[in-house]
Amino acid sequence: MAKADFQVPVLKQYPEIPEIEPGVMAHSSPFKSKPQFQADLGFPGELVDDWQTKAIDKMGDLLGRYRSLRVYLDSCVKCGSCTDKCHYYLGTHDPKNMPVGRQDLLRKVYRRHFTIAGRLFPKLVGAEDLTEEVLGDWYSYFHQCSQCRRCSVFCPYGIDTAEISMAAREIMDHIGVGQKYCNEIIAKVYKIGNNLGLPGPALVDTLEGLEEDVFDDTGVEVKYPVDKEGADILLVTPSADFFAEPHVDGLIGYGKVFHEAGVSWTLSSHASEAANFGMFIGSYENMRRVALRIREAAIKLKVKRIVFGECGHAWRVAYSFLNTLAGPWDFLDPRYPVPQHICEFTYALIQEGKLNLDKSRNDDMVLTYHDSCNVARASRMGDRPGGQFDIPRAIIRATCNNFYDMDEETIRDRTFCCGGGGGLLTDDLMEIRVKGAQPRVEALNNVMQEKGVTHMAAICAICKSQFTKVLPYYGMDLDQIVSVHQLVSNALVLTGEETDDEDEVADEAA
Repeated sequence: MAKADFQVPVLKQYPEIPEIEPGVMAHSSPFKSKPQFQADLGFPGELVDDWQTKAIDKMGDLLGRYRSLRVYLDSCVKCGSCTDKCHYYLGTHDPKNMPVGRQDLLRKVYRRHFTIAGRLFPKLVGAEDLTEEVLGDWYSYFHQCSQCRRCSVFCPYGIDTAEISMAAREIMDHIGVGQKYCNEIIAKVYKIGNNLGLPGPALVDTLEGLEEDVFDDTGVEVKYPVDKEGADILLVTPSADFFAEPHVDGLIGYGKVFHEAGVSWTLSSHASEAANFGMFIGSYENMRRVALRIREAAIKLKVKRIVFGECGHAWRVAYSFLNTLAGPWDFLDPRYPVPQHICEFTYALIQEGKLNLDKSRNDDMVLTYHDSCNVARASRMGDRPGGQFDIPRAIIRATCNNFYDMDEETIRDRTFCCGGGGGLLTDDLMEIRVKGAQPRVEALNNVMQEKGVTHMAAICAICKSQFTKVLPYYGMDLDQIVSVHQLVSNALVLTGEETDDEDEVADEAA
């Protein structure tokens, strides 16, 4: 079990609604962004002198631009439906991590400055001025929200805490109080092309290494091309796929699927990142700048279609915003959706019987599946509602003999977040990450005990990174997390592949 300088929650078979512990997580906040990262994104380098005025002005700007924000701030009736739905509240017991409690940090300031009752009778309606203490709460608790939107599933009015958190973060960035992790990552995308700061030559070298590994394993020359002009498909995938386990095993699977389908494809060194952290900080301008790199790469490489790899929020941004952020895409082949998920691509091949899959190659695992929150609650796959739930499971069942779902109340649109999304995947927030993971780990632990599950598959880079880091705190193994296309890679028998049976025959003949 990993060592922690905080109390790790105890897993329970039947989770309970915790007693509140006010202020218990007030100390938790991420490192602040350095001035150069702020400047790269168009924000002030440090807290501006007249920060209160500029913060209120920015709030007014956002209220004018996004009608939904005003609706969310006006419509809450404190019914209590959301109070126990947030994984961070369940893991920390801090009432400001209740969705309604977190919303109210911004709502109180909104009422003070943008409602008549708040201007005239502030105490009567719970309105507050934006003080240094309030700003401190904003910075702490709005970085204890992974923007997973689970609360909105249970809210009778559909209030989306994610949008409120994004607005609060954008306001803070505009007065010079940004988060180091998110803003540094976005700056790396602008300068180098991906979140990791991996330069083009290093990317090429990594992919050449993958080609050698696949050839050694299968005897088949599967290519992992970069900047190949005229390819049919531009693959845009999270940069974690280029080096980290289990992500890279998923990338190997993408390449095998494309190879077996007989399609030409390429990655782009200019847009070697599917993730878009502009969404996490609520900045439409930065979301657009990141998304435009994909458009530029697609035009330069003259591709016909765009396929996204396994990344939850990247697919949310692509599915929900890509056409408005970086469209129109009229230069692509109109026969294909823009964008398309790698699971949709692989599922279609499975349905058509074009992949030779040997399920027994994954018999060393008993699988369950984690519905990544941004895929589950902010996107779709395929041509029918619920495809984002059914298609990944269909792929797992096609590649594995042993699969069991977790409890129904913890999957599909009710899925619990991994605890590391929304720009929280940084070591300075390890306590909130571990505690926020508790509800999902409890559901995983239950299915392990009841069904003998050994591994959990996911299609989100952040989920994979989060679980491999936090599971050891709960006495589990980091390698229990696998990519869905890692399972595909294991099961897929490539045309011309040297199988174990063939090796045995050759040995006997010798």
